[in-house]
Amino acid sequence: MSMPTLSTTELIAIGAVALVVIIAIAALVLRRKSRSEKLRRQFGEAEYARAIALGGNRREAETGLEGRAQRVEEFQLRALGAGDRARFEESWRGIQGRFVDGPAGAVSEADQLLGDVMSARGYPVSDFEQRAADISVDHPIVLQNYRTAHAIAVRQTQGRATTEELRQAMVHYRTLFEELVSAPAGMSTKASA
Repeated sequence: MSMPTLSTTELIAIGAVALVVIIAIAALVLRRKSRSEKLRRQFGEAEYARAIALGGNRREAETGLEGRAQRVEEFQLRALGAGDRARFEESWRGIQGRFVDGPAGAVSEADQLLGDVMSARGYPVSDFEQRAADISVDHPIVLQNYRTAHAIAVRQTQGRATTEELRQAMVHYRTLFEELVSAPAGMSTKASA
């Protein structure tokens, strides 16, 4: 059985096609890696890993994260005016003062106050998971604190949170509160900053 002999031109054409395929594959791999790195920086490593764990695969999770960013981009986020900022800060001081005598109630009030601040800033206030997803776009560094505080608040409603856990929830809520109250509109505090 004899193999046909390829001409030099045919060999060059085959080599060129192979080279184009290799370059295309390399470009695709680099684009995917770049996309992944960009999303890791934007959402933080913890939220990126959480999205992948919940999303089933990297492509779907990354598409979901990009969808969050697009959703939040459509919001009319705004900085708080001096009057709103002062009112919210006064409310926060009152909640902290009530913590000593009623930690469970103070944690519930802190959670509600954060919802009010988010609403005043222009975030739609719906269920917790949607709020957390929206916050993750511009405030990924404090997002894990928010999730932790909320989990403690939920345990508190079931009578299963200790006073120390409630104290920790207040610390976590305060971190997000301070960031939301002080952040100007459109100014994100992404992990990549």
